[in-house]
This record gives sequence, C-alpha cells and structure tokens, in this order.
Amino acid sequence: MIGLCAALFSLWLAPAGASPGTGDAVSTSAQRPAQQQVLTWTADDRMDEYASAPATAKPGPATIVFENSENTGNTSGMSHTLTFDTSSPEYNNDVQLNIVASPFDANGGRYEVEVTLSPGKYRYYCAIPGHGEMQGVLVVTEDGGGEEDTTPPEVTAEVTGDQDEEGNYIGSATVKISAQDSGSGVDTVEYDLDEAGFEPYTEPLTINEPGDHTVHYRATDNAGNTSETGSVTFTVVEGDTEDTTPPEVTAEVTGDQDEEGNYIGSATVKISAQDSGSGVDTVEYDLDEAGFEPYTEPLTINEPGDHTVHYRATDNAGNTSETGSVTFTVVEGDTEDTTPPEVTVQLTGSQDAQWNYVDSATVALSAHDPDSGVHFLRYSLDGGSYTAYGEPIVVNEPGEHTVLYHAVDHAGNRSEDGKVTFTVVVAEGDACPASDIRDTLVIKGHDSTVANVDTGNGCTLNDLIDEHAEYPNQGAFLAHVTKVTNDLVADGVISDSEQRRILRAAENSGVGE
Repeated sequence: MIGLCAALFSLWLAPAGASPGTGDAVSTSAQRPAQQQVLTWTADDRMDEYASAPATAKPGPATIVFENSENTGNTSGMSHTLTFDTSSPEYNNDVQLNIVASPFDANGGRYEVEVTLSPGKYRYYCAIPGHGEMQGVLVVTEDGGGEEDTTPPEVTAEVTGDQDEEGNYIGSATVKISAQDSGSGVDTVEYDLDEAGFEPYTEPLTINEPGDHTVHYRATDNAGNTSETGSVTFTVVEGDTEDTTPPEVTAEVTGDQDEEGNYIGSATVKISAQDSGSGVDTVEYDLDEAGFEPYTEPLTINEPGDHTVHYRATDNAGNTSETGSVTFTVVEGDTEDTTPPEVTVQLTGSQDAQWNYVDSATVALSAHDPDSGVHFLRYSLDGGSYTAYGEPIVVNEPGEHTVLYHAVDHAGNRSEDGKVTFTVVVAEGDACPASDIRDTLVIKGHDSTVANVDTGNGCTLNDLIDEHAEYPNQGAFLAHVTKVTNDLVADGVISDSEQRRILRAAENSGVGE
C-alpha cells in the first residue's frame, strides 16, 4: 500500500494552492486577520467523500484549510486534493484552488490558503482519478448560513457479510456507519452495541459473537444538533466448523479504456469474496509483487504501465482460496483533450399501451471518454439540484418526470445537458401506489436488515408496517407489527428469525410513543 501511495504522491505533487492574484500561497495562522473566516476540509482513507467539509460561508477574505493526515484519519498515506471547479458555468469560477496533500509530504498533509469568496456557489472535488465521488458545493451568502444551522446530520448504517438462506450472518457481520451534514458539518459519530453504552465510532465494527445483535447510532454536527438514534438489527451464527471449501474470490477492473483496452488515467480493482460455509475471514491482494496486504476497499492505480493484482481469501475454517490475478495497462490521458464525454441514457420498466411506465421507471446513465477519461457524471431529477450519479435512478412517484444529465472529463470538457422525459402511472389493482422500495425494512431509522420484498399485491414489507399511521401508544403499534409479521411468517414470506429482527426494530423505533 505504501508503494502505491508514494506513487500517487509523486504523480500528483503540485503547488499547494492559489487565490487569484496571489500566486502559490500557503499561509500560517499568524498571518491571518483576527476576524477572517476559516473554512476547513479534512480527508481520511476514504475515496468517496471528504471526512469533513463546510457547507456555507460569507463573501470576502477567507482562509481555506485542507488537512489530509493521520490526525484526520488517513492511516494509509493516500494523497487527496481539494480542487475548485472552474469549468462549470453554474458555479463561481473566480477562485483557482488545487491543493494536493499527503501525510508523507513536507507539511504533514496540512495546508492553508488565502482566498476571496464571492456570493454564489463553489463546487469542490478531489482531482485524483478514482476519487471522483469526493465532491460537494460551498454556498456563499451574506449571512453565511451555517450560523443558524438547526438541522441534525443524516446518519445511515450498512451491515455486510456472508449470509445464510434466512439472512443470518455467517461467522461475523460488519457494520459501517456514515454521517452527512450539509450545514455546519459532522462533529462526532457514536454507536452503541447491544446496549453497552455509546462510544465514538472510528471504523467499521466487526461482530463475530453468535446471537442477535443491535447497533444503535447517532451523530452530532458542529452546531450541536444531534440526530435521532437509528439502529440495525441482525443475527450472527457460527460457521460450519467442518467446512473444507475455500471462499470464492473474484476481481473486477473498471475505468475508461482506449481502443486497445488500456485504462486511461487510472484503473480501479474491486475484489469480492463469498463463503457459504464458515464465512469469509480475510481478503488479501498483492499489487505488482509488492507482497500481500489486507484488502479493505477498491484499489485505484494511476501509475502508467503494466500492472498485475493477485488476490486470495481465507474463511473462518482456515481454508484459503487459490490465488487469482488480473493484469491490465494504465496509460496517461490526453493532456490536449478538447472533446467532452459521450453520455448515454437507458430507460426501462413495464409500460402500458400509452407507453407510460407502470409503478416505476429506472433511468440508467453511462459516460465514456476515450481521451482524458470521465471525471464525474451528474443528473437532476424534476428540476432539483445536480447530484453525482452512482447507480440507476428508480422513480416510482406517479406523474410526469424529467431527468437532465451531463458529464465532465478530466480535461474539464463538459457535455451538453441531455434530457429524458417520461410518465409513471399506478398499476390497476396495485394496493400500494408509490410503494416504499428501499432495500431493507426500515422503521423510523431503525434497520431490521430484512429484505424489503414485494408481498404479491404491489405492497412491500415497508408498506405493510405502516409506521406513519396514527397509533394511540407504542403498544398498539407493536400489536399491529406482530399481527402483520405473524401473517407473513404463516405465508412463508419471512422466517421466524426475520420476524424477531422486525419486532426489535419496531420496539427501538418509538413509533406510537
């Protein structure tokens, strides 16, 4: 990993940053005017978001601080940038900023730059290939906005691991908690495992003790607003102690490619392992024969040349898979690229005789740029703000809808806005129009981890729970959930263990209190 990080650092070493008319300038706290606002961004080991970022600011002089160090959670030595977008007409283009920071650089990963901000919006992002999801918008208004932040952070949790047919996690389960705050920024994230008391959350939790478990979680922003407590409920079971079958391991390489199949600018390698016996214990990779290291997240390789990634996995019974490998070539992008990316859209779903989409429509976008490579792809649904595209957009609200979309390549070329318009209608006999189609059954922020399946008449499990109805007390709500889940167990829709997880989520939700 250190070799890869050193390569990233050498490839992206650049002046720390600049504001118009000042040249490359790195300031210290002593140089800062006493009342000047300070805006701080931090980065850690993630490639999908900054660890923290401001959402609002006041116009005028400002000190921008960007830190990517061990103090901010970067334990791998990975380089990140803080770059302001000056190519999009919907954002301010008057601040030229491109700070490259690494825990290994001369500043220890911490930089300060003096800039002057104008009213409007500034888009920022990480310019290192493969880190394109690290982006956001800074809103500059006369009142600064953030001083009156009264909205708590949004917090979610994801449970992963090998599962049996009933949804139990084999050997262990991993819980990853994520928090976002568009106002003053996230200050702290906390978790409580099985009512042992809240503790600071710093990294994904791995729970390998057999039994039922509940993780509660919450976050507080820099204005002191604390989110409601959410929870995830799941069951861990022992793996097959007589398991003699090693895990199945696969690797996928993605990125923009030229006509010869070379990856332009960078390639990303994602490794996946499954084990239906005792469950996966460890996954490892070896990049260019540098030695095996633990695999924790997709690898981004942007050093030009031929590369080989070997990979293997070991289960909880000690069985290790055969070593697999993927080989690919990374080439430099075209520095004189003047051609914007090509964006295509695919609209799918069941249609009636008038070509309306019944119950829902799915919009899938893809972008291709054979020169410098696609930097990011964005969309806007029904006049809303542009959002980074990550997965197909499912629209199930009845009515007419419009999706706008565009892409920007690494050379800054932006495609023209594309547009697709369609209409969603409710199916005849559909008992639940605009159904809740989240992946799992969630009751007021408490995730049961039970798959949110369609029960056969257009209603999902989330629809049947009906958490938004009026209940005189929590006992009435729990009685309702018990009756619904008893019927679902009797019909074979859910198992007994899934019913227990749903009831526990209902108890934690506080609905009816």
